[in-house]
Amino acid sequence: MAAKTLTRAAIGLLGTIAIPAMAAAQETPLTIGMSTTPTTLDPHEDSSAPNNATSRHIWDSLINLTGTSANAPELATEWKVVDPTHWEFKLRKGVKFHDGSEFNADDVIASLLRARDKPSQSFASYTRNIVNVTATDPYTIVVETKVPDPILLNSVSRIRIISADCKEAPVQDFDNGKCAIGTGAYSFVSYSPGSNLTLKRNDSYFAGPSHWSNVTLRFLPDDGARLASLLSNEIDLIETLPADGMARVEASDNLQVINGLSSRFVYLGLDVSRDVSPFVKAADGSDLDKNPLKDERVRRAMLMSINRPAIVDRVMQKNGTVADQFVTQGYAGYSGKVEKVGYDPAAAKALLAEAGYPDGFSLTLHGPSGRYVKDAEVLQAVGQMFTRIGIKSKVEVLPWSMYSEAYSKGTYSTYFGSWGVNTGETTNPTVALVATRDEKKGTGRYNGGGVSDPKIDEVLAKASSTLDEAARAPLLEELSTETFNNLWLLPMHYENVVLGAKKTVSYTPRGDKYTLAYDVKPAD
Repeated sequence: MAAKTLTRAAIGLLGTIAIPAMAAAQETPLTIGMSTTPTTLDPHEDSSAPNNATSRHIWDSLINLTGTSANAPELATEWKVVDPTHWEFKLRKGVKFHDGSEFNADDVIASLLRARDKPSQSFASYTRNIVNVTATDPYTIVVETKVPDPILLNSVSRIRIISADCKEAPVQDFDNGKCAIGTGAYSFVSYSPGSNLTLKRNDSYFAGPSHWSNVTLRFLPDDGARLASLLSNEIDLIETLPADGMARVEASDNLQVINGLSSRFVYLGLDVSRDVSPFVKAADGSDLDKNPLKDERVRRAMLMSINRPAIVDRVMQKNGTVADQFVTQGYAGYSGKVEKVGYDPAAAKALLAEAGYPDGFSLTLHGPSGRYVKDAEVLQAVGQMFTRIGIKSKVEVLPWSMYSEAYSKGTYSTYFGSWGVNTGETTNPTVALVATRDEKKGTGRYNGGGVSDPKIDEVLAKASSTLDEAARAPLLEELSTETFNNLWLLPMHYENVVLGAKKTVSYTPRGDKYTLAYDVKPAD
């Protein structure tokens, strides 16, 4: 590879480690059954949980976002606020990429700016405030922001640090391995899109080598295939253990169920911007002259028709918790002013009539298959509940690779979505899902319903630039109140984390639901 711009220092000094020191290296392989297929290995092209979790094996970030959403050192060993719009980061010395080249400030600058400037703008929620990144020496960088940014550390934790030599590389150079070169715990061996990613241990990893000599991530979105692979002893651990297979795993002498809590918020998004929505018709199938989803009474009726406790209890088999807003009580931005909407189909019918739809209407519900817990089944249940109040519903599910980009672009009228609220507060999901879509500001990247609420935009701007926590708290709460009292999104549930594994391994689930091989340990 070409020489980097800044002089590389050959210093083998280790600072504070990013993750706990790993066990002594052994020749032991690990195979994980992933519930969703990533769309690419390019770590800056598409920000989704499957992509971000997969990339985390090969690349590190400045900050390590732990399983409890804490910010810990990784490629940055320390940081400080120089002034309200400038942060200084000291970089770890002696780190090498998998090809043997030295890591320094050049790579950080290239990575943060590449993620910011990528045409896909998939990381805009995290990079939108970054004005510039500069180096004061080979191991010190300064990030300049447009406004004071209270969650900058969390934001840069999402950006993987690639080699500066690959800053202009196309997506295919990451997928074919040419630029799949990081500083992480594992190095690239091979990638078969839609099938598997094979990795080998980085024995020179700064935090110590992983226990696992080789790691295979098998992409198995089909619940039955994933469960069968675990039961047949082909796989050591699987994500999203199907609820209907839990009893079989619990009855096995060799397998175990692993449970944990998640910060993933699941919702129904609605087209609230177009005057005529493409997948909404009159009850008889004819065209409508207006979009009923723009009426808050209709949105409220739709939520009232959904028996969310029954869906969590029966369809998801208790692998979730009913949600009313982005975060649960105890998290920053939880609002006691959000009106809870209960299951009441009779009142829902009355609201539809009041809104001018006594005979209801028809629509198509779109969603992914194999991305969320029982996603296709949940959508089928919702469609049946809508139909009972007069909203005749058809359900269409697609593979995640086909669905993910379409829903975020606003292709659908009613769609199934989710967001991992890993910041533990409400600006992050608001920026991505509800703020007015604005590429220059980096807002609304996943606002598939076209929500544009001036009050939300105004409060978000204040909350996003307020460093004082006491002054910021009521602004975070107001974001929840405004979003969910207007029902710009229909809240469904928070997902629980349920995995299946051999008893020979142990694993502590993460709040973001990422399954990371270096967190898997041999059982005691």
